[in-house]
Amino acid sequence: MNRLKLFTAISSVVVSAPVQAQSTSDSADFAVVGTVPAICVGGSVTEAGGVFDLGILVDTTTGLLRSDLSAPSQVLAGSFCSSRSSIAVTATPVVAQTFTATAPTGFSRSVDFTATAAGWTTVPASFSTASASNPAAIQQRTTAFSGPITVGIADFATTGGSGLRLVADTSYRGTVTVTLTPES
Repeated sequence: MNRLKLFTAISSVVVSAPVQAQSTSDSADFAVVGTVPAICVGGSVTEAGGVFDLGILVDTTTGLLRSDLSAPSQVLAGSFCSSRSSIAVTATPVVAQTFTATAPTGFSRSVDFTATAAGWTTVPASFSTASASNPAAIQQRTTAFSGPITVGIADFATTGGSGLRLVADTSYRGTVTVTLTPES
């Protein structure tokens, strides 16, 4: 009988104790990873379709290079680099395309100029077609950047000297190239 009393006492303690619920949920963590490569995009030309139109290069009364040559700047809009980068500008002289022979004495068949790319770095990249060395043609930027680049040309000079006249040609052409390069 004592055993029955003890069992009844134990079972009443067990029954009156609240039932503990076991957790059936579990969780797992998943890593989300990705990368962003170092990229540069030069943007798109917004002015005059990327053409520096100088018009007639010479003073028609003297045959010498015009002293007032100019062309509106071109703008590269939407340019960006996702990392540190460099900007470089290169150019080729404006050269007669049809007249390809050596120019006669007193004449030249090309015009030198200076091209600049400004807005990417505090000092514009600058390239002179008359110079053998162009150390300012490449400029570095230490941070990612997005912004317009203004490209201009100026400082025109007849190749070979200012006293030379340009040979007649219906097409004188040169180029300006701006390059953005990501650096790691």
